Amino acid sequence: MDNPDNIPQIVIEALQRAMAAAEEVRGTTSPNPPVGAAILDAAGNLVGVGATQPPGGSHAEVMAIAQAGTNTQGGTAVVTLEPCNHTGRTGPCSHAILDAGITTVYYVHSDPNPVACGGAAWLADRGVQVIQLPGHVPALRPWLIATRMQRPHLTWKTANTIDGFTAALDGTSQWITGEDARHHAHRDRSKRDAIIVGTGTYFADNPQLTARTPEGTLYPHQPRRIVVGRRAVNEPGWEHYPDSDTALTELWRTGARDVLIEGGATLATSLLSRGLIDAVHAYIAPAFLGQGLGVVTEALGTTITDIRRFTLDSVTRLGDDVLLELAR
Repeated sequence: MDNPDNIPQIVIEALQRAMAAAEEVRGTTSPNPPVGAAILDAAGNLVGVGATQPPGGSHAEVMAIAQAGTNTQGGTAVVTLEPCNHTGRTGPCSHAILDAGITTVYYVHSDPNPVACGGAAWLADRGVQVIQLPGHVPALRPWLIATRMQRPHLTWKTANTIDGFTAALDGTSQWITGEDARHHAHRDRSKRDAIIVGTGTYFADNPQLTARTPEGTLYPHQPRRIVVGRRAVNEPGWEHYPDSDTALTELWRTGARDVLIEGGATLATSLLSRGLIDAVHAYIAPAFLGQGLGVVTEALGTTITDIRRFTLDSVTRLGDDVLLELAR
C-alpha cells in the first residue's frame, strides 16, 4: 500500500464530504462505526457520497456506490475507515468496491476490529491502488477507542465557572452557561449512544436528558438515558444499574460505543480516578462563584505527580462561553 506525500485536491475535497457525512450519522450506527465515503469517477468528479446506516443497513461505501450508479468504473473511493472485509448482516465493503470497478481507494483509519479488518490488503492483493491518508476523523474517534478498549468511550461533560464550580452552595445551577453553549450541548447529546448520570443528580435535578433543538423540538436521534446508583429508579424510559462497572458492561454488550457522562460530580470523580474518562467537554462561563459545588468531589491524589492531565484538542467560543475539548 502506498503512503502519499502529495494528496490531490480532489481527494481532499472528497474526504471533507465523507467526513461531513460521517458526522451526520453519529449516534445512529452503533455498534458499527459512523463511516463516511465519497466516490469520484474516472475524471475526478464527485458522483457519490454515503454514510453508515443504522445496524443491519448498508455501510458507507455501499451507499456511496449506489448513489454513483454507473460512474464507478475506473473511479476512486475515499473512505474515513478502512473498508471492512467480512460478512455480517451485510457483505464485505471491500468486495463491493472491487465489484464496482473502482481502481483506487484512499482511507484514513485502519480498522482495529480483528473481525472486520483486512479490506485494504485484500483490495491491494487484487490490483487496486490503496493509499492510507494522514490525519484523523473526529466522528470515528470514540468508536476507535471503544473498539480498542472493549468498553464504551466515555466523554465527561461539565458546565462550570472559571473558578471550577458547577452549582452554587444551595445547589442551583440554571444557568451557569449561556444559550449558545446549551444549544451546542444538546446537539452533542443527539450524536451520542447514551448519557449517564448518578442517582444523586437524578433525584436532585430530575433531568430529562433529551436532545432538543434551539426551537425546543426533539432531535431525530435520542440517546439512551442511564442512571447509576444504589437507589431504586423505576421511571419508564430510563435504564438503571447499581454501579458504573455493571452499566458499562451492559452498555457495551447492547451496542453502545459513544457515551456521555453528565453528572454528578461523585460519579465523574470515581470514573476519573479510575482512568475511565477518555475525553472531556468543559463548557466554561466567564463567571465566578467563590464557593459552591465543584467539578470533582475529592482529591485525586496528594502530590502533583497524581495530577490527571489531558491533551487540548480544540477551543470553541460559544457566545460568551468557551468550550474546551480534551482527550487522553
